[in-house]
Amino acid sequence: MVIIGALGDLSRRKLLPAIYQLMKEHLTHEHFAVLGVARDEQTDDGFRAKMREALNASEEVHGIDDGLWQSLCRRLFYVSADATDGGAYQAIGARLEEIERDRAAEERNRLFYLAVPPSVFEPIVSGLSASGLAPRMRTADVRPWVRVVIEKPFGRSLETALRLNDLVLHRFGEHQVYRIDHYLGKETVQNVLVLRFANSIFEPIWNRQWIHHVQITAAETVGVETRGKYYEEAGVIRDVFQNHLLQLLTLTAMEPPPTMAANAVRDEKVKVLKSVRWLTPETIPENSVRAQYTAGVIGGKPVPGYTQEPDVASDSATPTFATLRLYVDNWRWNGVPFYLRSGKRLRSRTSEIAVQFRAPPHLMFGPQDGEAMRPNTLVMRVQPNEGVALDFEVKVPGAAVALTSAIEIAPVQMDFEYAAAFGETTAPAYETLLLDVMIGEATLFTRSDEVEAAWRVVDPLIQYWESNRPKRMPTYAAGSWGPREADELIEQDGVEWRDID
Repeated sequence: MVIIGALGDLSRRKLLPAIYQLMKEHLTHEHFAVLGVARDEQTDDGFRAKMREALNASEEVHGIDDGLWQSLCRRLFYVSADATDGGAYQAIGARLEEIERDRAAEERNRLFYLAVPPSVFEPIVSGLSASGLAPRMRTADVRPWVRVVIEKPFGRSLETALRLNDLVLHRFGEHQVYRIDHYLGKETVQNVLVLRFANSIFEPIWNRQWIHHVQITAAETVGVETRGKYYEEAGVIRDVFQNHLLQLLTLTAMEPPPTMAANAVRDEKVKVLKSVRWLTPETIPENSVRAQYTAGVIGGKPVPGYTQEPDVASDSATPTFATLRLYVDNWRWNGVPFYLRSGKRLRSRTSEIAVQFRAPPHLMFGPQDGEAMRPNTLVMRVQPNEGVALDFEVKVPGAAVALTSAIEIAPVQMDFEYAAAFGETTAPAYETLLLDVMIGEATLFTRSDEVEAAWRVVDPLIQYWESNRPKRMPTYAAGSWGPREADELIEQDGVEWRDID
């Protein structure tokens, strides 16, 4: 495994802990090795020391086994090279030959992980290909294999995504490219497919006849903080909607694939994205809300507003929160609104899909004290407390209403948590995804046409917002659930945001 950008934040916080866990669970080959590539002058021993520091600081590694660390340590190597410089690949190649010298030719598999900013994807992809270190393979069966992992965001617009796809697919086969979105490595995201298609009780009612609407939320308590430069260019749509939220939408709305093969699943996801009703300058204002966080309190501590963060313009119009109402125009979902919302500095960190069913057509029990019964809701929690919950109504026991004809009812919740059911926390997303790349399982990775289809959904919104600066940017206090305008958008349809607290 060659990590380009091996001294960066992603490598230290996610990749090395995931590799350690895979080794701990005996899921790596006996000859598995890691070659770190970065610009800094560093020795193998210096690189190993930094990686030990990373494991010590990791929240995903609970106690380091010294024997296991020594085994990993012997597998860690380093080469100083600027991967954006085509001439650097000679040094990388020489180090790879040194590491692979004693291995049979068919065992010299290579996994290149681009843990670098999107701005340098293109020169690195070109360098890997031109140098011969990562040749194009005709089929996935060829050995030794070569695979390339590219982090999100894959492009920053439809135009740039098309250009990057053209470059990547000119150099590599689609089966060699793994476009990674860590959300898809989370257990509950994968469990959406199992919940829907392995349980016959859900599929008959998973349609416009029985579902009133779907709410998809990805909320963060953290602010932009030191990422001001990146966020000023990205904003919440590029950062979360184009990838995370649209992935959750496709898994919720897709048709059952004929098999769990990667292309069968991805075919159905692409069909959903192509069915999303296009946003236009005429429909965007009534179906979207953007906002920025102002100063507030998170976890009992005061925090600054977005425009007070480092490297953020005082008059910035970059949204840190957005709500979007989308429609999937096909037979299953016609007329069912999908409400997507995400933001920074919100009240709690949570990601979930909430499917709200229609209210009973005949209210034989009648409203209690002027309040109608709450519709049933199926909630799939992606993070934290991964699990599934179902809200439904029951009769309140007791004799309090025995002298009247009324039956008192109340909502209750049936709750499943992975940790409680299986006795341990689920595997971190990067551990799952790295293993999938190693074994060639592409189901949880986005295909080129899926990336392009997702950009076609959000690109009109980004262009409209960038060319139509708001006269007054809606705001919300840090520690709240967003601006009032987001509530008003869905209240037009007679619904409210689900109470997550």
